[in-house]
Amino acid sequence: MAYLAGLAGLAAVLLAARAFFSNGALYDPARAPETSIPDCQPPTAIAPEKPVQANVWLGLTVEEVVDIREWLLDPAQGFNLTRGEKAKINDNFVEVIEAIPPPKADALAFYKGGPKPARFARAVLSFGGHAEPTVQNMRVGPLPISKSTKAVPHTEIYHRPVVPHNSRTMTVQDSLFNMFGQLTKDLERVSQSLFGGVMRGLPNDTLTVAGSGPWSFDGSFRRLWIQWKRTGPGSWLNPLPFFQYIDASGTDPSLWKTTKLVYNRQVFSSTADFVQAFDNGTLEIEHIPDIDPAWTTRVRKGDPRDLDDKAGPRAVSFAGHRFRVDTDQRYVSWMGWDFYLGFDRDMACADLSNLSSGLSLWNINFLNERVIYELAPQEAMAQYSGDDPRQATTAWLDRYFGMGACVHEMLPGYDCPHGAVFLPATVHSSSGSMTNPRAICIFEQDTGRALSRHRGYAKGETGAIKDYVLVVRSVSTVGKYVSRRPLPFDYTFMLDGSLEVRVSASGYLQGGYWYPEHDQHGTRLYMRSMGTLHDHVINFKVDFDLVNERNSLLEKKTQVRDVPHEWLDDDWGPSTRQQFISQRIIKNESEARLRYPQNFQGAYAIVNTDEKNAWGVPRGYQIIPGMSPIHNTVVGSKRLLKNANWAKDNMAVTRRHETEPSSSSAWNQHLPGAPPVDFDLFFDGESIEQEDIVAWVNVGTHHLTQAEDVPNTRMNTASSSFVLSPLNFHDSDVSLASANAVLLNQDAHGRWVADENGVKEPRCVPKPPAALDYGHDVAYDLNGKEIRDPASPWLRAEVFPYANHMPEGGVRMA
Repeated sequence: MAYLAGLAGLAAVLLAARAFFSNGALYDPARAPETSIPDCQPPTAIAPEKPVQANVWLGLTVEEVVDIREWLLDPAQGFNLTRGEKAKINDNFVEVIEAIPPPKADALAFYKGGPKPARFARAVLSFGGHAEPTVQNMRVGPLPISKSTKAVPHTEIYHRPVVPHNSRTMTVQDSLFNMFGQLTKDLERVSQSLFGGVMRGLPNDTLTVAGSGPWSFDGSFRRLWIQWKRTGPGSWLNPLPFFQYIDASGTDPSLWKTTKLVYNRQVFSSTADFVQAFDNGTLEIEHIPDIDPAWTTRVRKGDPRDLDDKAGPRAVSFAGHRFRVDTDQRYVSWMGWDFYLGFDRDMACADLSNLSSGLSLWNINFLNERVIYELAPQEAMAQYSGDDPRQATTAWLDRYFGMGACVHEMLPGYDCPHGAVFLPATVHSSSGSMTNPRAICIFEQDTGRALSRHRGYAKGETGAIKDYVLVVRSVSTVGKYVSRRPLPFDYTFMLDGSLEVRVSASGYLQGGYWYPEHDQHGTRLYMRSMGTLHDHVINFKVDFDLVNERNSLLEKKTQVRDVPHEWLDDDWGPSTRQQFISQRIIKNESEARLRYPQNFQGAYAIVNTDEKNAWGVPRGYQIIPGMSPIHNTVVGSKRLLKNANWAKDNMAVTRRHETEPSSSSAWNQHLPGAPPVDFDLFFDGESIEQEDIVAWVNVGTHHLTQAEDVPNTRMNTASSSFVLSPLNFHDSDVSLASANAVLLNQDAHGRWVADENGVKEPRCVPKPPAALDYGHDVAYDLNGKEIRDPASPWLRAEVFPYANHMPEGGVRMA
């Protein structure tokens, strides 16, 4: 009987299990009725509950830029400008037009109910047709164009208001990389023999070049080293031991010339001398082995991995998005956070350059209190080491390349998860405009862990909070004739009021030609290729407004000492050795160039000493170093003499001024001796105690290159971050307000009872991800008309000025 009862019990369990599975706990769509579980709603942006105020940091529309450009071209304005598609480097033309952010006081007054700030634009004018060619910034407004619109010099934000033309940024009008036919015409026979290819500056070239920088010290000349390399995938990793020193000074390309050549560590003062050495047999020839072209591609290689034929897991928001986005005003809100997004070609949206991640965050509030007015990247430095003319002389400032203009369409499911909300961005140049429909992505993420947890014994002690975060991301791919560096910028918002800022790096190294004696400068990667040692340092502006604009810089340090205690007995001696805290308010800028303390024994924070929490402690936010909190290693190099002084320390704090909106400019790249923005000049001893202050925070990596950087550097290791986290800003942990949490207590029988605040995950069937669809950039000509031709050379060249007549690269356009 017991046996039969057992069988009956087992049958009941099996029937119950069958009913359980058929009801969808483990859903099998092939067996279940079609109507048993509804389809999940498609992940779309949820609008704010009520209309939001206008975003005063929005960029200019294509129509606005067309109107401004036509107004500037009008002879009545007196600039004598040539339209971009007809202009040459020795003409006057408009390089870039973009919005100028309003003064902070005006913006804050608007959000408190005041008038909307007047709108102005910055126009960068290249005066190549003047007797003394220059580049100048003009402030145009108020907008829209009317009888009251004026153009006046926009110089108050620069230490060098007029930029020498030799230090200009690259535009499609610049002929430098179109001059290769002139600069290499006498080298074809020799290059074919030595390297098995030629370079004429044409699409069918079999060799190409990579440049170094800076090209000038003070603007009095424009000269650069270029290194030859093989074309094809990953050409940056296939350099050749041949270099030319090019003089491209002035605005007459016919006068540009090669002044020096280096081949296989032999120096020649002219092309003729080099060719003569080849012809008379005195040239020491380097045997260059053939390569497998696949070694630098991303084509899948390696043995199959177990179960890797199955798709990996993906996140699904069964209840739909839990964040709101106003796509027109670029306003985002999530779990007590709200903020606006800005975007333009400039890294900081702070109108200091005409080229540059264009993503910036403004008016960041948490729980209805503003904590940050502006959060934006300012500059990205890459300084190289080596023993050849290119690697030894390279120090890049990526703002020069146009990091906003280099933001490409992101890959759904790869750059951002399926279901992310994508936002477009438009940048403007001398030959038109470009709209990228997937320039920014926003998504909520389950980190797969608890934000806080505890297992206790008393009632109310045991529980956990799910660690959800909101991520805002944009990816900028920098460079063409240098290297190719995708830089994802992540801003991660957390439930406790913390905000992580992270930059990662991938892409191709700036490779060097390997000789055995070069190992001290890097790592051999292939037969004759190496990756060279270099530093990356990226600077961010964090304009804190904690409660209001009156904030201070707090320094905390921990030290060790012996502390006597009268109550100690003789067992352990009369004192204890322990840590203690010393803290002070740093009162002026001269003391505010900061390194993180040794062993990270201490912290820096921005606090409001006039505002205290319930326990009498000043409310503040701590700046916590994350992964790889470095600063620049090589200080004093002539190639970064004054143009990247922000990189010397981990962080710095200054008094905020409208005339000091950014730590750098695009023209700093080629003016290390006399930069338009010299960060050292920000520090003039002003008080930073209970003033409107700005923190300038650095992240970066010391890149000791390795074989695993081939073909591309991995972002799990090439990453750096800092976290802005509440420091006594609240009275306790505010994340306890989250309903996505559990509290466990034992009942009278000792069983654990879970209270999950009534939050239930709905049951629905997620639709499969859409097939990967890529290539939707839209280009507009100078009249604002959409360009339909995806092969337009103006399109390709202006997005990447270095790509003109390049055999590789190019951007597919819709």
